[in-house]
Amino acid sequence: MYQKIIIVGNLGRDPEMRYMPDGTAVTNFSVASSRRWTGQDGQPHEETTWFRIEVWRRQAETANQYLTKGSKVLVEGRIKPDPNTGGPRLWTRQDGTMGSNFEVVADMVRFLSGRAEEGGYSGSDDEYAGAPAQEEDDIPF
Repeated sequence: MYQKIIIVGNLGRDPEMRYMPDGTAVTNFSVASSRRWTGQDGQPHEETTWFRIEVWRRQAETANQYLTKGSKVLVEGRIKPDPNTGGPRLWTRQDGTMGSNFEVVADMVRFLSGRAEEGGYSGSDDEYAGAPAQEEDDIPF
């Protein structure tokens, strides 16, 4: 079986990096991907989907160093389902409405703005060799 998702969007906040007890770097950030279209009624519509991205090892350190809120990125990876539902993570907002987000474990992050215009960084297969050392539920934060 094989799964791959490709997302292009903008960071919704600055990345947050932590180190696992074994010294492995992990960085998390959110990406908003929007699509716009004109409906049959002639009115413009917009739909934004949020993704929570998890990046590991050297690529995590590089993403944390060069990405900031608003940076445009291309992320390739796999969807990480909620262990309880098998789908996106669900939560209740402060106003009582339900919210959800899709979690993605990144295999590759390509910078599309800022330094990426000068070549950028996309990582290499050597830097992400399979599954992370620990799952997110084991991250001490």
